[in-house]
Amino acid sequence: MLERHFRSLMVIDRIRAQWLGPQIERYAQSLDELHTGTATVRQHIRALGHFNDFAVGRGAKRLDELPDHVDAFVSHWIAEHGTWCKSPQDRATIISQSRLPVERMLCLALPGFTRQSHRQANPFYVSVPGFFPFLLKEKGLRQATLHKYAYTLRPFESYLAQTGITLSALTPASITDFINVRAEALHKSGMLGTTGALRVFLAYLHREGIIANDLTRSIPRGRVYRQASIPRAISWPDVERLLASVDCRSDLGKRDYAILTLLASYGLRAREIAALCLDDLDWEHDQISIPMRKGGHSTRYPLSATVGEAMIAYLRVRRTDIADRQVFLAARSPYSPMTHTGVSCMVSGRMRRIGIQVARAGSHTLRHACVQRLVEADLPFKIIGDYVGHRHPASTLVYGKVAVHKLREMVIAQGEDVL
Repeated sequence: MLERHFRSLMVIDRIRAQWLGPQIERYAQSLDELHTGTATVRQHIRALGHFNDFAVGRGAKRLDELPDHVDAFVSHWIAEHGTWCKSPQDRATIISQSRLPVERMLCLALPGFTRQSHRQANPFYVSVPGFFPFLLKEKGLRQATLHKYAYTLRPFESYLAQTGITLSALTPASITDFINVRAEALHKSGMLGTTGALRVFLAYLHREGIIANDLTRSIPRGRVYRQASIPRAISWPDVERLLASVDCRSDLGKRDYAILTLLASYGLRAREIAALCLDDLDWEHDQISIPMRKGGHSTRYPLSATVGEAMIAYLRVRRTDIADRQVFLAARSPYSPMTHTGVSCMVSGRMRRIGIQVARAGSHTLRHACVQRLVEADLPFKIIGDYVGHRHPASTLVYGKVAVHKLREMVIAQGEDVL
């Protein structure tokens, strides 16, 4: 396996001659099975070579002794290679370069070894360990919703730690102070999520006897009025400029261009893009299926020439050695299917690079642009709603507020009647 990544036989011989040579080669084989690129494989083997010398230098003679040397090796690696670090993110990168390959190799070499979880723990996991199991088991919330609770409550945990307030000492005044602090950084919808999560959390604390009084009523109930906002669409010339900015000569460009054309042509959601499978493409009848949409229904679209050509160009370069049936894959090893977050981040990143300014840029921006273009084409709102998969007519009617040409016609008609 080493011959795939190293041209020099002397380098290969030197790797195999190391004390951990067999384990390093076995680990390299596991990376090949994950379709890892040569540059990454070389980087991991280089780190493992340093770990080999470090462990031998500290007197390691058996494989089961190696876990005791991992933390010391990471500290040594940081001292040697982390002098350029200027932020916690830089330091985390250096730590990952040393710890990740070593722990993965030990998982293969030692049957009983398991990697430590370095994922950030849920907020209040020490003081209120039963809250997130309560959300999962009693309330039946999905993992995506649990992540939102964690995102919302983590600033509250930090606020209490900074102010020295314990949960049992919570008062309406301290809760109000925290809400005022968060209001400086969050949008109105974000504040609704914060107050809602706090309300559930405080109710649980009171139920478990952690706080004496029910403080849920001390949290204000904000309101977001229906039809109060305007869709964050961009103009169609900006959509065309975005599509034209993609370099379709690269494999990544072919993938992103296919995604952008799907978003702009059919107004799909990011989750629908991520869930699109090869079986959903009916080339014989020139159709594309979008199963299990947000409203619980499915939609079949005619495959336009532009979308079809973009999809074919991408599928010709899409990896065929991946078992997953999802159409769009990540650009790097292990080439797992794209997530809806990855789709949205790709769109927002490309918008930002060409200077398209819009609030909360993402995949939904192109969905709004698609709907707005249909509204400007004078299609009935019912047809537009069915086309983009809206569950309720009100979701489509919001676009009537920015149909300026229709409002202008109404004003002109009223003026003629008066004359």
